[in-house]
Amino acid sequence: MFGIDATILLVVALVAISAGAVAYAVLFPSIETQKKAESRIQRVKRAETDGDAVKAARDRVSEAAKRRKSVQESLKDIEKKQQSKGNLSSPPLKVALQQTGWNLTLTHFYLGSLVSAVLFAGLAFFSNAPLLMTAGAAVVGGLGVPRWFVSFVRSRRMKAFLQEFPNALDVMVRSIKSGLPINDALRLIASDAQEPLRSEFQKVVQAQQIGLTVPEACERLHENIPVPETNFFAIVIAIQAQAGGNLSEALGNLSRVLRDRRKMRAKVNALSMEAKASAAIIGALPFIITLLVYLTTPDYIVLLFTDPRGHLILGVSAVWMSIGVLVMRNMINFDI
Repeated sequence: MFGIDATILLVVALVAISAGAVAYAVLFPSIETQKKAESRIQRVKRAETDGDAVKAARDRVSEAAKRRKSVQESLKDIEKKQQSKGNLSSPPLKVALQQTGWNLTLTHFYLGSLVSAVLFAGLAFFSNAPLLMTAGAAVVGGLGVPRWFVSFVRSRRMKAFLQEFPNALDVMVRSIKSGLPINDALRLIASDAQEPLRSEFQKVVQAQQIGLTVPEACERLHENIPVPETNFFAIVIAIQAQAGGNLSEALGNLSRVLRDRRKMRAKVNALSMEAKASAAIIGALPFIITLLVYLTTPDYIVLLFTDPRGHLILGVSAVWMSIGVLVMRNMINFDI
């Protein structure tokens, strides 16, 4: 019984194997065809995916190229505008008076110049100075001192502006990151910042209210405060308006650049302080020696002030002294 069952089982197994082999032989071409079809489909899908990736990469490169071209065009336009406006660092007298922040007019300046000329001429006259020296004192008091005073006040105001300008940019960055538009950020500076930032940004806000765009209003800021820092700010706003981009990140980078420039300027001033002290001592030495000689032996030095030849010597000495002071000044001043 066991042998019969084993024979039957062996026959069944052989039949099953044979049937499987016949079925595989019959279905093999269709299976291979299906595998090849699936392989082709996968290759097509990968090709499509790669094509989409290549197309996306090309689109990104094209967009970057367009953005770069737009930024270059914006910079060229800004440079042309600045060249057409001339040199803002040496503005006309009327503009310089406005940049002092004192609301001075040309009439006020000329009246002050007249008063200064009269005072200097009066001091020279009551000191029994010669007529030529009295006239020279009047010229210095009427033309030199008032313009020097305006330049000093203007320079001091710009230094105060640059001292607080990076802090204002940080406030604008935080405002923009919190969701405020650039207009509201400018209004925030115009209302809460310290002087002279408050008055200058109020002018920017007022320029927007009369119809100017934000880049045009910020460009006016550079006209009122003609320093490189405000020029950088106007360029950043103009490029962002034309080419787009992350304004908060750009202003944050600008703030760091301005702080680094201020640190570099302080470092250069510290390194050049010895040269400045030496120049001040050398410039003051002739006057100190003249005073000491006058106090010890007045008869020896008084001839320079009483004799016409002494007046000539003093005039020539003053000219050469002025040239030397200007040369030393240019040697120890560094533009950053």
